[in-house]
Amino acid sequence: MRMMAFFCVLAGAVLASPAVAQDASLSTAPERTDFRETTRYADVVAFVERAAAASPVVHVDTFGYTLEGRALPLAIVARGLTAWTPEAVRASGKTVVYLQGNIHAGEVEGKESLLMLLREFAQGEHGALLDSLVLLVAPIYNADGNERVLLTNRGRQHGPIGGMGQRPNAQGYDLNRDHIKLDSPEARSLVQMMSQYDPHVSVDLHTTNGTLHAYYLTYSPPLHPNTPQQIISLLREDWLPTMTRAISAKYDWDYYYYGNLQGQGDERGWYTFDYRPRFNNNYVGLRNRIAILSEAYSYATFEDRITATSRFVDEILTYAHANASRIRSIVAQAQATPVIGERLSVRSDYERAPQLASILMGDVVEERNPYTGETILRRLDVRTPTPMPEYGTFRGIETEVAPESYILLDPSEAVLANLSAHGVRMESVDAALTVSGQVFRVDSSSIAPREFQGHQERTVFGAWQDGTIIVPAGAMTVSMQQPLARLLFTLLEPRSADGLTNWNYFDESIEAGQGVPVVRVLR
Repeated sequence: MRMMAFFCVLAGAVLASPAVAQDASLSTAPERTDFRETTRYADVVAFVERAAAASPVVHVDTFGYTLEGRALPLAIVARGLTAWTPEAVRASGKTVVYLQGNIHAGEVEGKESLLMLLREFAQGEHGALLDSLVLLVAPIYNADGNERVLLTNRGRQHGPIGGMGQRPNAQGYDLNRDHIKLDSPEARSLVQMMSQYDPHVSVDLHTTNGTLHAYYLTYSPPLHPNTPQQIISLLREDWLPTMTRAISAKYDWDYYYYGNLQGQGDERGWYTFDYRPRFNNNYVGLRNRIAILSEAYSYATFEDRITATSRFVDEILTYAHANASRIRSIVAQAQATPVIGERLSVRSDYERAPQLASILMGDVVEERNPYTGETILRRLDVRTPTPMPEYGTFRGIETEVAPESYILLDPSEAVLANLSAHGVRMESVDAALTVSGQVFRVDSSSIAPREFQGHQERTVFGAWQDGTIIVPAGAMTVSMQQPLARLLFTLLEPRSADGLTNWNYFDESIEAGQGVPVVRVLR
């Protein structure tokens, strides 16, 4: 996908402004305004263009569009590529790392941190990393939301006091809930990019405003129980602990697994968020790829949040460089591990860790935004170790056997478009045939009373039943002998908590009393 002409015109217009023209260095809006403001879309475009113009290792492309037609910039940082194309990136033999900021456009620290990282590469820093890595940098994923700046967005967050963007995109959708249903052009752009470039590692940068803890940043690996165990072991047993120790030793800053204080009585503890693949890191894990989510602490100062994120990204890249071949090997193993015949989770619940965790609780002081008079909170350097149960992982509470294949009896265009967008491989049935398989008998179903992300989610109740099924011509067979089998299982199992049945893709058939028009063939 080549850079669009209007993109270059836009960058040129910004570069021509007197304020920028007088400053030969690459600087972000926070740096120019004493951390009062965040960088707008046009300035992001200009910044990335300047970085590319200043260095042979930085190239600018786009990877899709927002609803309002803004091209999504993608900086490719590499050395020794035969061309600046997805094919050349995949053929490089190097470990490919995707870095994403601003999926929630009020959480702007990732955007600013990634721009600063591009500047460092443009100025000749981190050169050794490119011996083993190719970086794909998307600093402003929710570009439409970024432009809806209000001084009152993000409530009590400590700055930027000049305002920040909004959480949803222009459709009103939370893009970090759209990785399965793919209702937004941004999400479709993202999964297309992932299919084209196939990064080994994906990093999604956020900001949290929950419990008053003492951590400058919290993080999470994929949480879905169906994530390949090789990936979870690498992250939980080595990569994340290594980064945590490095940050503590270098800066005396504490990082830990994402969580919030929840529950009452014996179940009061440190709880992570959600296992469903509507969330970015969980989705990437089901694609057999390594995913890391970060959450800078909302009540640290804006400057400290950017610093915390930058330090985190630096340690991710340091580890990835030192372990590049190991990462590629683990991803290849995960991709090659078959799931047919395995029991996989369709619904999961929190799993309590065997040992109590010592969670560092913190404190804040109230301050005032000088322009709105509203209360904002600033982190105090208080670290109080507090033992408590930790619920940082999930276990399957309802499972199904992964079949050899699924058959879509009368697939709608919407179903086929969704599966195709994810990169699922399918084959059409040319002539009617009879198979021994299973159909899902729906006993009952329920619809959520309130709309969520443009949908009223559906839950079906019932069970698979053996039978002889006549498959008509025009049906689609979907083999589980393909790389995206784990994701495919989540998409097509009727009881899946985050599948196509849940997101209303089969409502017409269910409401007509015909059940879910999906057959599975175990062997």
